[in-house]
Order: sequence, then C-alpha cells, then structure tokens
Amino acid sequence: MWQWIIPILIIVASNSFYHICSKSTPQGINAFGTLFVTYTTAAIVTLLLSIYFIRPENMLSELTKINWSSIVLGIAIVGLEAGYIYAYRIGWQVNTAPLVANTTLAVVLVIIGAILYGETMTFKQIVGVVVCIIGMLLINL
Repeated sequence: MWQWIIPILIIVASNSFYHICSKSTPQGINAFGTLFVTYTTAAIVTLLLSIYFIRPENMLSELTKINWSSIVLGIAIVGLEAGYIYAYRIGWQVNTAPLVANTTLAVVLVIIGAILYGETMTFKQIVGVVVCIIGMLLINL
C-alpha cells in the first residue's frame, strides 16, 4: 500500500514547495535567470542522486538508454515553471492558479489518454470533465 501512497506524498510535498517558491520569486529578477539557478541546483542534486543510485561504472550505460523524452521533458519543465512564475507575477493567487491549471490539465490528459494511449473514457470520466469545467467557471467568476 505504501508503494502507492509515498509517490503521491512526494508529489504533494514537492508541489507545495514548488508553488511557495514560484510565488516567492522576486518580481525584479528575470524569470529565466532565476530558473538558471534552479536548474543548476537541480542538476547538482540529480548528479548526486545518480551517483548514489547508479554505480559510477554503469553511468555511461544508463545514459545510452535515454531517448527524446528526456529532452522534451526538460523543455516542458522550463515552460511549466516559467508559466507559473509569470502567472503569479500578473496576479494569480497561489490558491487559484494551480487549481485552474491542474484541472485544465486533468481534462486535457483524459483526452490525450484516450487518443494517444487508447485508454477508455468512461461515462464517469466524462461527467468528471464536465464537473471540472463547471468548477473552473465557478472559481473564476
């Protein structure tokens, strides 16, 4: 059971700090300048974790397994983080922006799951999508 709960707890804790830090980014700093420091820190932490979890002699072998998704994920993460920094700078609240963004994302992913991965769209999911859209309208009125 914990194998299902621990990843979600890590996501929730990390996302909480993520939004606190994004909202706390100084207004006057260039968003991409601050992201450079963010990614330098992330690169160092990732390198240390890689060394811990992967034997140094296996590192090159692991790197040969990488495909296009790692590069596109990096680009997507930059867009995600820059998007939140800019959203907070123009006045979105920390209790609203992630809710609207993640609800929209959930709706989009239900459709992507059905189209790209052949996942079934149940009646309950369709009702859930409609409820999400109504909820977003209520939040933003």
